[in-house]
Amino acid sequence: MSLLDALLGRRLASSEAESERIKPVTGVSTLGLDALGSASYGPEAALTILIPVGAAGLNYVQGVLWIITAILAILFFSYRQTIAAYPQGGGSYTVAKENLGERPGLLAAASLLVDYILNAAVGISAGIGALESAFPALQQHTRESCLIVLGLITVANLRGVRQAGILWIVPTYLFVASLGFVVLIGVAKGIYSGGHPVPVVKPPTLPPSEASVGLWLLIRAFASGCTAMTGVEAVSNAVPIFRKPQVRNAQQTLLIICSLLGMFLIGIGYLVEVYQIGAMLQEQPGYQSIISQIASATVGRGWLYYTCIGSVLAVLTLSANTSFSDFPRLCRLLAEDGHLPSSFANLGRRLVYSEGILVLALISGMLLVIFDGITDRLIPLFAVGAFSAFTFSQAGMMAFWRKHQGVHARTSLFVNAAGAIATGLALMTIIVAKFTEGAWITILLVIGLAAVFSAVGRHYRRIWKELEIAGNLKISEVSPPLVIIPVSGWNRLTEQALRFSMQLGSEIVAVNISNDKTSASELRSLWKRSVEAPAIEAGCKVPRLEIVDSPFRILAQPLLDFVRTTREKNPGRLIAVVIPELVEPSWWEYLLHNSGTALLRTMLLIDGGERVVIISTAWHLCEPSKADSTPSGDRETSP
Repeated sequence: MSLLDALLGRRLASSEAESERIKPVTGVSTLGLDALGSASYGPEAALTILIPVGAAGLNYVQGVLWIITAILAILFFSYRQTIAAYPQGGGSYTVAKENLGERPGLLAAASLLVDYILNAAVGISAGIGALESAFPALQQHTRESCLIVLGLITVANLRGVRQAGILWIVPTYLFVASLGFVVLIGVAKGIYSGGHPVPVVKPPTLPPSEASVGLWLLIRAFASGCTAMTGVEAVSNAVPIFRKPQVRNAQQTLLIICSLLGMFLIGIGYLVEVYQIGAMLQEQPGYQSIISQIASATVGRGWLYYTCIGSVLAVLTLSANTSFSDFPRLCRLLAEDGHLPSSFANLGRRLVYSEGILVLALISGMLLVIFDGITDRLIPLFAVGAFSAFTFSQAGMMAFWRKHQGVHARTSLFVNAAGAIATGLALMTIIVAKFTEGAWITILLVIGLAAVFSAVGRHYRRIWKELEIAGNLKISEVSPPLVIIPVSGWNRLTEQALRFSMQLGSEIVAVNISNDKTSASELRSLWKRSVEAPAIEAGCKVPRLEIVDSPFRILAQPLLDFVRTTREKNPGRLIAVVIPELVEPSWWEYLLHNSGTALLRTMLLIDGGERVVIISTAWHLCEPSKADSTPSGDRETSP
């Protein structure tokens, strides 16, 4: 078994795609970790904004989270319709492109890609923050811990969608059970005590108020708390990965995810108020996450606390899995439409879009390094991409229902209109509230990415238009090319290239770049004796030798000049440049040879023009043991 097989699993055939599809149980762990995990850092992000007002801010947290939950409910009904309307996968890009046009579609795609990238970074950093709540000694290794987790998630996703989903089932449902149990116990204690429960472990004392609670502060808290809704779109974008009936399974998965998230948000909002729990800065010594404080206050620091914190750590860090599921699929859609390189649409060894996974891992890793894995530093960049995608999707569905009149079209239009208004207003609020804190960076990224996608699309369309042909094969004016062979001397490499070239064209020119008159003279004599004489005797066209002087010991440019001059002297004629190359038996030996061949080929492709064709002839070197035992005259030299 190879190392790659051990790491990623055996290569899967295309016919095995159906077995890789998932059910709702696996769908929650594959596509819901982002949304479920945001129940932890969403409320905490809102509470972080309220730190300056101390305990007074807790009186408003429930209201903020109720508004967020109401928007979540609207999104659920909206995306439920999107899943039914687009069973092939109805992400923001698809919906906006088909119903609003290419430019809105590209803006939606760019927004969603930025959201996926930031979600991967924020989820992992929040998970490590939860770990540091239980083990403060790890605070000095935040960045390294984040990168290790990112690497593990990347490898798991390279093994396949179903494999990743199965791996995450246990931590996902342990998180739901343990956090749900903690919240239920806390709510029961709060109700039984009349809203004044006694904490098992008293939360850190809230700092004194440094400011009054104003509308602007609440708007900023709402904008930060909206990060709790990121990931809701993931299911609608990934309908094709579900088993049949795909639409029903996808809708059930979305229902489970949104229901659990809504209950967590409402429960956490209630608990932070009755237990007087506030946010702490992650860089602060003795940092405790909101979930850690809630668990300590409700059930103490026993086995249930550590089970809950462990599952929160797992789900938060693994919430990046949602991005790893959908980011490559969105890249595939963009590639199929000609807005990204076509390689993004190629399935890897485990029937996943490996290139998209690796690109996401690289960019997310860079963000974690730049921001030192601190969640609060990444949050201001978050939510803009997600809510931009939400708004484009809902507006696109409004246009969809206007074009597809039916029995339920008017009701569906109303639902999506409500979604568009709610998410649009939330988006404007987030942009205004977070603009100076970093949202402007996200806006520039979205616009810049959309511009890049548009430019790539124009490039591919120009190429397709230029390469498009109408008519039959043109047989007339087909003639043998003039062949140019760059040679370093008379050897087997040169002989093989000559033998091939003599079958290809009637006029052959061997070009030697030299700065030594003595060696040039010796090569001329050897050429007459070993090449010209046998060719004349056989009645063949004699290959001509041209020696080009290079006083500054430059090799590529003199050859390019020679090819350019030959092309100008032979208008309308095809020029074939045959490049002899060595093929080594071991990969490391490649570093010892052919250092300039790739560069020469690239320069010829760029400078040669459409009448210059480049051909390689390979001489395969023997293994040392075989070469020692094989007489030099017995080696086959034919191409």
